[in-house]
Amino acid sequence: MAYQRLTEAASVVISTKGRRMAHTVRQATIYDLEQLVPLFDNYRQFYGRASDLRAAREFLLARFNNDESTVFIAHEGERAIGFTQLYPSFSSISLARIFVLNDLFVHEQARRKGVASALMAAAVKFATALGAARLSLSTAITNDAAQALYHSAGWKRDDQFFVYDLEIPK
Repeated sequence: MAYQRLTEAASVVISTKGRRMAHTVRQATIYDLEQLVPLFDNYRQFYGRASDLRAAREFLLARFNNDESTVFIAHEGERAIGFTQLYPSFSSISLARIFVLNDLFVHEQARRKGVASALMAAAVKFATALGAARLSLSTAITNDAAQALYHSAGWKRDDQFFVYDLEIPK
């Protein structure tokens, strides 16, 4: 495997209105595919894409089979409630490995319980263990909740570079 697997699960126990809720975060494997697919599909719908479970499954399966990403999955009991997906990259300027935190999603019913923070912490721990210089992410300009989360976790908004995209015609 190109990237070492962190095997220990991070457990987080939080209290919500007197009830104890527990969630766990661990690195996902191909055996988690069927639990990841609906989360990934919901994530894509959040960003305005049509539901397509088959395409979501094929995309994730290809990432696992080709060792092209690292996914962390969050569970509440046996139920998958969130995930984050990292893509490896490099910085020529820094002469170092970096990771792109490309996807972060928590099921609507599990939000505001620390799940996204735990997923991000797992990503940071993973990147740190591999000697990465940084993690990068982007989010919708209108996603104020995500921006507040990133800011509270110590992420800094880039004020030195603009990001440009060029769509490749099919």
